[in-house]
Amino acid sequence: MKKSVLIAASIAALFAASPAFAGTSNEPIQPIKAAKGQDPAMVELGKKLWFDPRLSKSGFISCNSCHNLSMGGSDNLKSSIGHNWQQGPINSPTVLNSSLSLAQFWDGRAKDLQEQAGGPIANPGEMAFTHELAVDLLQSIPGYVAEFKKVFKTDKIDIKNVTKAIAVFEETLVTPNSRFDKWLKGDKKALTANELEGYKLFKDSGCVACHNGPAVGGNSFQKMGVVEPYKASSPAEGRSAVTGNDADRFNFKVPSLRNVEMTYPYFHDGAADTLPQAVDTMARIQLGKKFSAEENAKVVAFLKTLTGEQPKLTLPILPPSSDSTKRPTPFEKK
Repeated sequence: MKKSVLIAASIAALFAASPAFAGTSNEPIQPIKAAKGQDPAMVELGKKLWFDPRLSKSGFISCNSCHNLSMGGSDNLKSSIGHNWQQGPINSPTVLNSSLSLAQFWDGRAKDLQEQAGGPIANPGEMAFTHELAVDLLQSIPGYVAEFKKVFKTDKIDIKNVTKAIAVFEETLVTPNSRFDKWLKGDKKALTANELEGYKLFKDSGCVACHNGPAVGGNSFQKMGVVEPYKASSPAEGRSAVTGNDADRFNFKVPSLRNVEMTYPYFHDGAADTLPQAVDTMARIQLGKKFSAEENAKVVAFLKTLTGEQPKLTLPILPPSSDSTKRPTPFEKK
């Protein structure tokens, strides 16, 4: 156990000293930058597609159903509910700041947001449509045809442009200006003494070995249960998408800790209902460390300073279906 702690602490020290991680405060975590540079028309189209339940077989489920932008970009369920009330196999990660991740999904099977956006539409346990049917439906809606022509300069809608628009919208879903970011930028009054002590514990204990960078995670794959095996509460054991080997089970993309107070329950199986519970488990199985109740509370206080400005959104008015649009099948429980 002591060896694991020393390794984690050494890695943390390397991050803190590395020029690549030298921000304004020379810390292993950098401030989130505001989104900029996206095509406003494409963002607006992507937002409509994000909220449109007609991209599901039932006409009931949208992207926002599982990644609710009013709830930290997640749904606060252990695992999401999909088509015909099917319960998903794994916890829905937040979509906020997901553009900062090295890959998408817990197992990293999608290389970017555009590739990820097409997955739920065709997944029989999620939106349960097909890409072909989704495109046909959009093509039958005059408002969408006009909007796609404006953005992509073509009369023909295809899944590539559908997922591109959704991905560009997702790129705007960043949460800058957290209190911790303000502290990083030089406002030394942004954090309390208790929160700063929590951050020191977070660094000194080795948490920053995995949770670093602007997203405070999302930039590496790590095994869950380094010092002590993790006892999963569900079959979602996360066989590695990189190797496909049974030996690589429980290797996951490290989740971002941005807005973490909003994205409960925690872990791939949603087994930790609260932040104190999550901190206690991670310290024990990853670092071989047992925080006291006071130390745990300080780390939790620090983590809550990572909540940034939530995206300012106006709900889109979706273009109405035409008389030729084939209506989705009713959402019925089997």
